[in-house]
Amino acid sequence: MSAPVSSIRNLGPAYEVSCKAAGIHSAEELRDLGADEAYGRMLKTGLRPHFIGYYVLVMALQNRPWNDCKGEEKKALRKRFDAIKASSFDAGLDAFEQMMDQIGVRPG
Repeated sequence: MSAPVSSIRNLGPAYEVSCKAAGIHSAEELRDLGADEAYGRMLKTGLRPHFIGYYVLVMALQNRPWNDCKGEEKKALRKRFDAIKASSFDAGLDAFEQMMDQIGVRPG
């Protein structure tokens, strides 16, 4: 039996919902994907990018407190976040439009 995403330190029910929307259904799947791939998938579902949400995920997958990220490590994570955001988030396509595409209401 697989563990829920919310079983990972610092990740609660809201994060679990975002992961499920991105096709990530267990803590094991999330760990296997890693923070960058998983966060990119969540952005592609219409999740609004937020740096804190990204680094909370990174820290959670390292089993560290969510606010443990500081200094140069935080600067490096910001660069990774900006790259993921640039490649995965379409500001012109919100979550509602993406859902409509997924169920075939709009031509794709």
